[in-house]
Amino acid sequence: MTLPTAATRRYQRFALGVLLYSLGVILWGAFVRATGSGAGCGDHWPVCNGEVVPRAPSIQTLIEYTHRLTSGLATLLAVALYVWGRREFPKGHPGRKAAFWALVFMLTEGLVGAGIVLLKYVAQDARLGRAVWMGLHLTNTFLLVGAQTLVVWASKGRARMVLRGQGPVGVVLGASILGMLVLGISGAVAALGDTLFPATSLAHGFEQDLSEAAHVLLRLRVFHPIIAVAMGALLVFGGRWVARLRPSPDVRRASALLTGVYVAQLGAGVVNLVLLAPVAMQLVHLLLADCVWMCVVRLCAAGLAEDAPRLEPAAEPASRVEPV
Repeated sequence: MTLPTAATRRYQRFALGVLLYSLGVILWGAFVRATGSGAGCGDHWPVCNGEVVPRAPSIQTLIEYTHRLTSGLATLLAVALYVWGRREFPKGHPGRKAAFWALVFMLTEGLVGAGIVLLKYVAQDARLGRAVWMGLHLTNTFLLVGAQTLVVWASKGRARMVLRGQGPVGVVLGASILGMLVLGISGAVAALGDTLFPATSLAHGFEQDLSEAAHVLLRLRVFHPIIAVAMGALLVFGGRWVARLRPSPDVRRASALLTGVYVAQLGAGVVNLVLLAPVAMQLVHLLLADCVWMCVVRLCAAGLAEDAPRLEPAAEPASRVEPV
């Protein structure tokens, strides 16, 4: 680990600011979906209802248009993060690579959002294709947040990650990444079902999930809590196991933080279920999901670091050869 210079610390603060701003934009995007405001600009993109600046906009139009403006600023910040990263770090530096991927995923985030609008997967549209695009959107969002998290991590002078030769640790961390993506997609589908088919009571919600005549989005919704519990076990116990095999302070802190945040996330999920998914709890639930994802990325960065200490098996004492 190298000590960052004053210039690098400024870049680090900027990268952290970009990450926090991106999280705000992501939450506002969820607010657009939860309030049914995705059609606020019609099926026009990048203009809004055929206008650059909408005249006499409705509330839904203001919500959607604000999301587009804040997303545009996020794109400009991603460009600045990459350009500054190229000047700050030498070629091959993990921070420079992460900034490049952060820009790529920011651009694809905009393209996915445009596709959702142009295909009219907004408002009360309940086509199955919308769930597919929501899953794609969530996956890209996770990759974007993960790349920005790695920019902040690498700007602190951390060593690069090494994938080869990690053995079971690499398998557990890889399974955690894939599992989180599956969990996130199932959460996006569940949130879409809550928005399109709101329950009037907890009993009504369970009745919706179990009905053979229910919409496919409702039948898929039931899998989200099951996946969440299974992923909780993998992340908590897997994180502790990685901390034993890679006994560095960074890994131990990442593992402890992951456990705490995931417990909070499960608690928020229960509250969201009991309260019938109000908009405010949906946003809290999504924010905690992003925080869990960032903790997993941080655990991977620390556990797979080139300079991470490895727990070697104790050497067995050589057997004595008794004299004849």
